This record gives sequence, C-alpha cells and structure tokens, in this order.
Amino acid sequence: MLKLIVFDCDGVLFDSRESNRHFYNHLLHHFGKPPMTEEECDFAHIHSTTDAIAHIFRHYPELDLQEVDRFRLSCDYGPFLQMLKVERDLTTFLDTVHPRYHLAISTNRTNTMEPLLQKYQLRHYFGKVMTAQNATRPKPAPDALLEILTHYDCRADESIYIGDSTIDQIHAASCSVPFIAFKNRQLDAAYHVDGFMEILALPPFAGQQQAKGG
Repeated sequence: MLKLIVFDCDGVLFDSRESNRHFYNHLLHHFGKPPMTEEECDFAHIHSTTDAIAHIFRHYPELDLQEVDRFRLSCDYGPFLQMLKVERDLTTFLDTVHPRYHLAISTNRTNTMEPLLQKYQLRHYFGKVMTAQNATRPKPAPDALLEILTHYDCRADESIYIGDSTIDQIHAASCSVPFIAFKNRQLDAAYHVDGFMEILALPPFAGQQQAKGG
C-alpha cells in the first residue's frame, strides 16, 4: 500500500527553466562571459548547482570556480524566485493527498529550496526536504531518497517518486522506487502523466482511503 510520495522540484512543482536561465546567465555576466547555450540550460535545469556551474564555466579555466560559488552565495535570489511558475494543479493535488500520505522532496536545488517553499506557501505540505546541500551525494545518487525512506520507515514498494528528467529516473531506480514521469514521455517510467490530478487515477492511488501513519 502506498504511504509516501516524493517529488522533484524543478519541472515538477514549478516551471523554473526561465528562472534558472536568468540566474546562471547572471553569474556568467558578472564574470564577463556570454549567456548559456540551450544545451547548458538543459544541463543546469536538472543537475546540482555545483555540477551546473562546473559545466557552464568549463570553457573558462582562468576562472576559479570557488570564486564563482562565493558570488553565487552572495546573490539575492529573490528576483529569480519571482520568475517561477507553480504547476497549475499542484496545490489542489497537495490538498488532496496531504491528509493521506507522507510527502517529501528530493531535489538538486541547494540553499534556494527553503526560501522557495516559504515564498509560495508550500512548506507545510512536506515533512522531509532533501537537497544537494543536505544529502551526502546529489541525485542521481540514491542518498537523498534512501534518507527519506528511512525517515518515514517506508519500503520502496510503499513509495513513489515524481520527476521529469533522466536524473530523476535514475534516482528512483537506484532505490527501486516506482517512478512517475511528469510531462516527459521519453522517460522509462511505471507511469506517465501530464498533470497532477491525473496521478489520482493511477493504480497505486485508486481507491485508497487510508490516512498516513495508519
């Protein structure tokens, strides 16, 4: 029986591609470098901040990546949070499932995750939030998802992970957690959906009335 739903953040809870693009281009501009390519934007969208910076700045060996990271940490992320778009049926879905299941997040965001949840008034839905900052290793390594499973004392087959990228697909598979591919039909997944409310009709959810902890 399903007890735990784990969410990715970018591309699932939020449409954050343009926010990410502006943020990383801001870093590049500060160091006098041109904007990201589309390939670099794709990479940054699904990888940890550390990996994204290393990839985006790989052509500029004269720059100290630690200096780039120091500048990143000094930035006011507020303007970039304004560019995020909450997925259209997210809050309706969360209101429906929150009384019945444990909800958690496993994301490759770092220090922006908590401010983001607070700004959009979503923090109270999620009991456990794992990021590339507090996990031993970022996704696709299994560490964050394993910690979530341990925290809730749930088996893999009592859980499900919702993601939108190959990183998420590998992350879920590394823990044998069933995977829901969100708005990405190219992924290898147990289920594919184009919106949150579709999830309620999937076999793991259909007909379940048991409250969490039951």
